Amino acid sequence: MIRGIRPLLRGSTYAGVLFAYCGALASLPLLPFALLPALSWRSASESVQIVLVLLVWAVLVGVVGLARPVRRALVVSARRLLRVPLPNPVAGRRPSGSLGLDRWRTPLWLVLHVAVGWTGALASGVLFIMGLALPGNWLGAEARASLFGTSVRVSGGWSWVVAAVCLLLAVAICLLVTKTLRWAAPRLLGPSAAERLALAAEREQLLAERNRIAHELHDSIGHTLTAATIQAAVAGEALSADPATARAAMRSIEESTRAALEDLDYVLGVLREEQSGTAPTRTLADLPELLDRLRHAGAVVEPELSGDLAQVQGTLSRAAYRILQEGLTNALRHGAGGPIVARVAAGPDGLDLTVVNRTGARTGPGPGAFPTSGHGLPGLAERVRLLHGEFQAGPDGTQHWRLAVRLPARASA
Repeated sequence: MIRGIRPLLRGSTYAGVLFAYCGALASLPLLPFALLPALSWRSASESVQIVLVLLVWAVLVGVVGLARPVRRALVVSARRLLRVPLPNPVAGRRPSGSLGLDRWRTPLWLVLHVAVGWTGALASGVLFIMGLALPGNWLGAEARASLFGTSVRVSGGWSWVVAAVCLLLAVAICLLVTKTLRWAAPRLLGPSAAERLALAAEREQLLAERNRIAHELHDSIGHTLTAATIQAAVAGEALSADPATARAAMRSIEESTRAALEDLDYVLGVLREEQSGTAPTRTLADLPELLDRLRHAGAVVEPELSGDLAQVQGTLSRAAYRILQEGLTNALRHGAGGPIVARVAAGPDGLDLTVVNRTGARTGPGPGAFPTSGHGLPGLAERVRLLHGEFQAGPDGTQHWRLAVRLPARASA
């Protein structure tokens, strides 16, 4: 008995009963309309009229459930009062193929909600009143037990037993009402098969956007921090001996961090779901600025440009800039000094990108090693794969590291 009473002590059970009874009361405004057919058919028997009223009432309640805002309100209320994890209905046009049984799930829920609510309210209400009235014979209440035509009046101590049974039955009905609605809510208010597909597409799009943001942060902020760290080391060593070099390094830090802040502001706006402006784009037209920042960091960069780079536009140009940025940043982090060769060759069939640097312990100003997340090359490989390109990265001989990427011309779409 104690185990059966424990669920009633939870606030969610009270909320579930309130949810059921409120649904029953909300259907009362439709009852006068349901009485009209019965009043117009006076020749029918009383039982037929009652059945007709109930059927018309159920139809009217179901029709209300066809409205999309009603379903959204029901989902929110069921989630809060029944404590059932229900996702919000997918906004927008109803998918094709969902006009069958899926369309009638909300009307079925409303009819069930009203039926369970009225049944529970009437049954538990009567039992509760009996449980209070029988012990003191209030309102002239009495209990009789009938069996095989024999009727026995229950009085004295037995009236207390009957009253306790009535109260326990009222409690059981409240629990049954809540459990019934909790069982039916995911099946009738939960997402349909078409909506689950739409939710899966939304999640896939969200994951793709997060991956893109991660790439942007890694490419932009990672490069900026690497270059700024080395430039700060250069400025610190050259501050006394060569103030002009120190000032140039500090200016380069200012320029690179300002560009990184633009990227960071955009990413934060996306993460906060704000209406941010156009994403800052870097293309091959910004390659000279990128090479200048590397030179201010003390790197020796030897660009080898061929073909008409001005004709490279769109996605191809943006991807090429990010690939070169990542490759040059890796060379700056892990290279052993010496020149870094950056080749860009534009042809009618696509774009060839190559970055070659010496390997080994880094020499010159700055930290001897940089922490790395290990996502740089895998991220590059994924970016190139999405553009249907070719990717190679690895040792080139015994003292050099080579990154080679070929992007087809159709990636510029």
